Parts: sequence; C-alpha cells; structure tokens
Amino acid sequence: MKTYSPKASEIEREWHVIDATDQVLGRLASRVARLLIGKHKPTFCRNLDVGDYVVVINAGKVRVTGNKAKQKVYYRHSGYPGGLKSITYDKLMQTSPTRVIEHAVKGMLPQTRLGAKMMKKLKVYVGDTYPRPAQTKK
Repeated sequence: MKTYSPKASEIEREWHVIDATDQVLGRLASRVARLLIGKHKPTFCRNLDVGDYVVVINAGKVRVTGNKAKQKVYYRHSGYPGGLKSITYDKLMQTSPTRVIEHAVKGMLPQTRLGAKMMKKLKVYVGDTYPRPAQTKK
C-alpha cells in the first residue's frame, strides 16, 4: 500500500474564527498552531502546508496564569553590540496585544520556511470585529 500525499490542487482550506476572551495563552496558541499546521485533517502531510486559515479576535482579553503577567519577559536583539531589548507581558499587552499571540503561536510552528508560510495564514485582531467576515465559515 502506498502512502497518500495530497497534491497542491487537492488541498482544501477553511477559515476558523477563535475568540480569545478569557482563554489561557498557551492553550489558545496550541489550538491555533494545530489548525495552522493541519494536524486535524485526515490528509495531514508533514512536509506540505495543508493547514487552514485562523482568525483570532479579542486578542487583548487573553489571560495568563500565575505571576506570568508581571514576570514573563519577551526579548529581541537588534544585532548590534548591547542591542538586547526586553519588555514584560503587561507592557506588551498595553502596546500591542496581537504580538503576544503571534509570538506564542510562532514558537509552536516549525522553525523553517514552511513555518513562515503557515504563519501568514494567521490573522489576529484586538477587537471583536475583523475586515473579512465573509470568508469565515467556522
């Protein structure tokens, strides 16, 4: 018996809308990553992008457990000596709550070009309205 590998024309993509209100960040991110990768489909193939589009709304209302709100720190580096910058979860939620969810989901996707392609199918919005309501089905 041969292993089934879907062709690019056979891949069917759906749109999923997920409300992040009062959901724990890590559990939400793992659910979103599973949909982006396509592991919920019977045609899942590890080396192809067979996942769906995901729209996350109410990103500003996501929560974390324990003391992570004050202790969790996000780092980035400019590439220059002494260019390490850090920001806490609380400050990042005030300035850009979409980046919190994007950062958590990106860490759960493959760290390759395929993962970057999957990440483009994620749309995160702060409020409960989004510009493409006609495309969403689930």
